[in-house]
Amino acid sequence: MKRIFAFLVGIIMCISFAGCADKKNDATEVKPGPDFFPLTEIKEGRKNIYLIVKTIENNSYWDVLMDGAKDCADSLDCNVYVSGSYAESDWKTQERLLGDAIKANADGVVISPDDSVNLAGKIDEVYLEGIPVVLIDTTANTDNYDICYMTDNLMAGQKAADEMIKQLKNNGVSDDENIQIGIQVGQASSQTVIERLAGFLQFWSKHAPDSWEILHDIKCSNGLPEKALEYAEDILALPQVKGIFTTNSGPTVGFAKALKNNKRTDIVFVGFDYADEMADIVNDEEYHASTILQRQYDMGYTGVESVIGISEGTDIKNKFVDMGVVVVNKDTINQPDIQEILQHN
Repeated sequence: MKRIFAFLVGIIMCISFAGCADKKNDATEVKPGPDFFPLTEIKEGRKNIYLIVKTIENNSYWDVLMDGAKDCADSLDCNVYVSGSYAESDWKTQERLLGDAIKANADGVVISPDDSVNLAGKIDEVYLEGIPVVLIDTTANTDNYDICYMTDNLMAGQKAADEMIKQLKNNGVSDDENIQIGIQVGQASSQTVIERLAGFLQFWSKHAPDSWEILHDIKCSNGLPEKALEYAEDILALPQVKGIFTTNSGPTVGFAKALKNNKRTDIVFVGFDYADEMADIVNDEEYHASTILQRQYDMGYTGVESVIGISEGTDIKNKFVDMGVVVVNKDTINQPDIQEILQHN
């Protein structure tokens, strides 16, 4: 227990307070996100829902989530406006967008917070204005919201660690071999990332051989694809690295590209979500890749559905709904439940 506690505290403190301190990653260097724009056809007399995502451009995870929101809006006959930031570190854009939703007299707000702490006050402000607030993908440090639809991220991190251990052993790594595991996260101030990392490290400390070491230098790309790729190259240059874990879509794409670029078929890779780059190596028999697949389409659909219901007086009894995950690898990819989720990706 002492080993587990020290390990978790040491690494999570490192990532939370040091991993994203590089000035090159500072959110002030990122272009502010755009104003809201229509996700659906806009018609007079319909309810107006404002959707705020973490990354508005070139991110397949959020594209799928927005597809779910649009399909629901078309089904329920409401208008949806959408925007978000260009980097997950840019919570200031989301704060501005929440203010814009208030000014627009929104009928509801659906948001995935870039920063669970810094955005809590503005989320409070929206909720206390009487506007229904639904959180998706990531929670915030406040009780002033109606419901949150997301993955149980602690459990998802544990599943990722279990998959990593299984695949390393399947790949011939012995319990007494001295190896290292590299980790890259998208945004250290996201509660989602913190919980996935904590779940991974907790499971790893209990079940991995002592000679399998987690690198303490956890990299944080702030959701920037070019930074994710750069850090991936740095980690792959370390001679004892035999496994890679990434906590969300951005760094997963970066590592998938790096593995392909360097033809590193010796590496066991466990990531999140199913961008084209990840699909490419999961389906390539030469690579040892697995991904934790979320139900972001359902998050987008259910988020809009719920905020409409709340605006019409529906009573919400539960504050949190776990949307569930599945583990996708070359052995499970053709299972019917996984194929059903992948049809939206």
